[in-house]
Amino acid sequence: MKIIGVIGSGAMGSGIAQMAASAGHKVVLFDSNFVALEKAKSNLDATLKKLAEKGKISLDDAKTIFARIQFANSMNEFKNCELIIEAIIENLEVKQKVFSDLEKIVSENCVLASNTSSLSITSIASACVNPERVIGIHFFNPAPIMPLVEIIPGISTKENLAGEIKKLIESWKKISVIAKDTPGFIVNRVARPFYGESIRIYEEGRADFATIDAVMKENGFKMGPFELMDMIGNDVNYTVTETVWKQFFYDPKYKPSLTQKRMVEAGHLGKKSGRGYYDYSTPSSVSPKGGETYAPISPPLGELEGVVFLRILVMLINEASDALYYGVATKEDIDLAMTKGVNYPKGLLKWADEIGIEKVLAELEKLYSEYGEDRYRPSVLLKKMVRDGKRFYA
Repeated sequence: MKIIGVIGSGAMGSGIAQMAASAGHKVVLFDSNFVALEKAKSNLDATLKKLAEKGKISLDDAKTIFARIQFANSMNEFKNCELIIEAIIENLEVKQKVFSDLEKIVSENCVLASNTSSLSITSIASACVNPERVIGIHFFNPAPIMPLVEIIPGISTKENLAGEIKKLIESWKKISVIAKDTPGFIVNRVARPFYGESIRIYEEGRADFATIDAVMKENGFKMGPFELMDMIGNDVNYTVTETVWKQFFYDPKYKPSLTQKRMVEAGHLGKKSGRGYYDYSTPSSVSPKGGETYAPISPPLGELEGVVFLRILVMLINEASDALYYGVATKEDIDLAMTKGVNYPKGLLKWADEIGIEKVLAELEKLYSEYGEDRYRPSVLLKKMVRDGKRFYA
């Protein structure tokens, strides 16, 4: 595929365009908003020059890469593209209309891809006359830096297309995993408890934001859940949570929290708004929402291991186990996705083997007994593995 189209010139779309152009492709970057498109043009030029200044690419390479990108405000410019990647708002109806409109412009051999993080590829493809050419290619933000890409074939996607896209993405020096078209795919499904269970622990008054973050970082996570939500954007994270919950027919396991909903309603979206779970209004210091000075807690944090770390970890392992049980992806791809997509210190299924699947199941059964909520129901796979004395990895 030589000519790549990208719809949406925001951070994600611009990042995808940068990667494709860096890999030698001619790129058509489209946005209906002329101001946004001009901003993307300026930002991409500055980004490439900065990479040259840092010695990561040559100045000639920076100019060549930039020259490969055509900035377009008409979708008719996509007529010669062989692959188009959509990176716009997470709204099914909007995406369906875009894909339907694209089919009237491009050739019948052009592949149409969505960068959606949680919407169904099959649902998006249903708006198309030729749904077999539609596939999910989910990059992680920032796209040029994050190594993982989830590839998601829909029910109607032609059989060999996922393999073709995998080869293409890996030629861009990315790590790819193939996921089943289920809500949240791998990462945004399995990661839900990292945020949701952390908020539940806070709501129960067992620990504050800073303490929970400190405990998780003490146990190998690069960022705590509240820091990460603030970086992602609480509006984005809440939307993904709500989307996954609705698409799983309101399964209590994925139920959003009122705390996060209120943060979004208050406009406390995280770093981008200057305030989220932490206050970012003063550059020299970061403080929790209540205004107290944020001082990372020093070890020992041992007494919080079970209350915070172990509880969140077993919930993550439980979700990874369910993803494997229901064929969302292979165990290797699930573990790879979580380490490369969200920087977890270990693959969750390997982690389960290390601490003991029996211990994981016992902790989940304790939570299930204590709360009586389906949120804590143990995975059938974990039960079977304990019964049969098996491990995820031999």
